[in-house]
Amino acid sequence: MAKIKVTKVKSAINRTQRQKRTLEALGLKKIGQVKEHEATPNILGMVAKVSHLVSVEETK
Repeated sequence: MAKIKVTKVKSAINRTQRQKRTLEALGLKKIGQVKEHEATPNILGMVAKVSHLVSVEETK
């Protein structure tokens, strides 16, 4: 399974509660924080919902 690195690049202030919870479920609390996840459909869907707040890189 491929892995992805998700980095929080924007603040969650003035965002919906749903987007804040999605960021927290991805393990992102602070700007600049990086988490590595498996590229499962669940994770990719979560990243798509907050794509304007995060950046994504594929890793091997």
